[in-house]
Amino acid sequence: MATIPKAFEPFVVSIPIACIAVQLPARRKKKKGTFQRQIAASIREVGLIEPLVVYRQAADQFLLLDGHVRLEVLKELGVTEARCILATDDEAFTYNRRVNTIPPIAQHMMILEALRNGLTEERIAAALEVDISVIRRRRDMLNGICEEAVAMLRNYKVNAHVFALMRKMKPLRQVEVAEHMIVNATFSYPFARALLYGTKSEHLMDVPKARGGQGQPAIDTAANRLSQESDNLLRDLKTLEESFGRDALLLTVCRGYVDRLLSNNKVLRYLEKRHSDSLTALHLWMDNRRLGA
Repeated sequence: MATIPKAFEPFVVSIPIACIAVQLPARRKKKKGTFQRQIAASIREVGLIEPLVVYRQAADQFLLLDGHVRLEVLKELGVTEARCILATDDEAFTYNRRVNTIPPIAQHMMILEALRNGLTEERIAAALEVDISVIRRRRDMLNGICEEAVAMLRNYKVNAHVFALMRKMKPLRQVEVAEHMIVNATFSYPFARALLYGTKSEHLMDVPKARGGQGQPAIDTAANRLSQESDNLLRDLKTLEESFGRDALLLTVCRGYVDRLLSNNKVLRYLEKRHSDSLTALHLWMDNRRLGA
């Protein structure tokens, strides 16, 4: 049986930067973006982490497939050689087909792992070119968040400030809020804040106090109403999701049955004579279904 050819050589090599050619012509220099500045800071602090990917065109000539920003940063830093992975094909489309972003919870876990391995907050901040307060906020981001809510949201791109709002809620409500965000595919701060405002007072860690001791019953009533409406909406969405497949199958069967009825000349003549309005409605429904298909 034929074996699948390897996409890369099984080792990393050091190649002079002068021997690496880029696929795109040199562009005019423009203001560096945040991504390029962070890569430059990371290379200065810890070196090149991810090797470049190149394809050998000749004995001492290589075509760069992936890592254009890294190569540019290395040149600016005066580096003469770079660690590279040798590809066996010059196809470069795959590398930039998708841009994968790291979810905030994954960033939090990576920072904790780096701290456990002995890195300081100062060095992590320098490597990412951010203020140390940003690293500390990411480090403490999940404090007070229950494990169930974290597990539900770990693969979603949740606004990091959302967790500060969830921290004001009790664990059961945190799980409900996570379900709301997943069902609605909305993980923004305003949406989480609206869910916080709609949370019943008994589901909050600290019950807000009204000024002068007045107005609290009205606030609680409004919060309870909003919470009940949001809970009903979530329940309705789940019910619709569970019944969608069954309803779609039922409509398909009904459409086939009506289609066969209308193809029967005797039935068609009867409907035209006795129930012309119903026949018109059935034709309209069938036409809409065909357009929808």
